[in-house]
Amino acid sequence: MALVDLKPALSTATTTTSVFVTGKYEVEKKTVNSGATTITSPPPKSLLIFTPVKEGTYPVLLFLHGFALYNSFYSELLKHIASHGYIAIAPQLYNPLRMTTTGYEEIDSAAAVTNWFSQGLQSVLRENVEADLSKLALAGHSRGGKAAFALALGSYAKTSLSFSVLIGIDPVAGKSKAFQVPPIILTYQEESFNLGIPVMVVGTGLGDEKANPVICTCAPEGVNHDEFFKECKPTRGHIVATDYGHMDMLNDDPSGIIGWFSSISCKNGSQSRDLMRRCTGGIVVATIKAYLENDSADLKAILDDPSIAPTNLHPVMLKEA
Repeated sequence: MALVDLKPALSTATTTTSVFVTGKYEVEKKTVNSGATTITSPPPKSLLIFTPVKEGTYPVLLFLHGFALYNSFYSELLKHIASHGYIAIAPQLYNPLRMTTTGYEEIDSAAAVTNWFSQGLQSVLRENVEADLSKLALAGHSRGGKAAFALALGSYAKTSLSFSVLIGIDPVAGKSKAFQVPPIILTYQEESFNLGIPVMVVGTGLGDEKANPVICTCAPEGVNHDEFFKECKPTRGHIVATDYGHMDMLNDDPSGIIGWFSSISCKNGSQSRDLMRRCTGGIVVATIKAYLENDSADLKAILDDPSIAPTNLHPVMLKEA
């Protein structure tokens, strides 16, 4: 089956912009520390959790932060996703100020958090909110996107729970083909990833451009979203926000020296980050709805008419199994 832009084929889809605006659910933010003594089974890594307040049972998204970043930098993005009826959980995989963590340790930490869900997640949620761990999505940004792919591959760490969909948000495997972060997962062979689940890869048009002559590009050609998409088997999607950069889905003003550096290290778009956050969050929500809840209306709408998104999207592609 050839890779095609499904816009003509899905022309019957109902046009909607609902996933690109705040959802109907009021959201609660909660931080759970790994060293908490008030919890019977504390998580192996500290967690940032966004969950609907309304009583109900909700699918779960595990989100892995980017290289040398804090999970709190994604709070606006995660809040948007949770407002559509999901429990969004972002572990702090390591201390960004002490970057001694290897790629293997990063994957092990993500696996440990996943394995903790069955025994500990429910105890830290609101009494009237239940996590549906049979509907578990995995996402990650930048190096966290690469870690998410490695975790989903199952060769580097084992999890007691299964993921049903994978979303890579501008994933990056290293500085170049010759300098990938171990474990090296890119093979440069099309459809080589044996994931067994649908994958959506969200890319940025400015990620492979330099912010200035001194600093390297944040998402270099050959190790960025294009290659990750090529190596996925169907069902695989690829959507690129052409006018935005690698860090533009973060909060407007990430705090501290780490936040300052994240703001200047990558080429940024000239428009509001809110548009990119809503665009990214909307694609994540539409993908989760399609593959966890069997409701593909929003994803089909985006494929049918990318102009409904708050920023320019190209390409917008899906290859189904």
